[in-house]
Amino acid sequence: MTIEILGGWSSFDYEITGVARAVLKEALDGFVGVNYVPSAFATQIVAGTNYCFLCTGEVVVPNAPRFPALVHVFKPLNGKAHISEIIRIKP
Repeated sequence: MTIEILGGWSSFDYEITGVARAVLKEALDGFVGVNYVPSAFATQIVAGTNYCFLCTGEVVVPNAPRFPALVHVFKPLNGKAHISEIIRIKP
């Protein structure tokens, strides 16, 4: 049994839902230079929804190395989703 804590983060889900995919796409609309491909996401319900996407990032240049990153997105109750933070994960 999973107990959700109000305002707490969900566990990571490794199946990206259509809604989560649409939120990330909306937040990254117009973002250039790096492609982010999600592999998992978690949510936090606030006055809207915070999303944390575990992604593989790749700078858009030939032979660029891939890197893990957390892409944080806020989707307000009314309005467009936007990036609130991107954290490159380092070993």
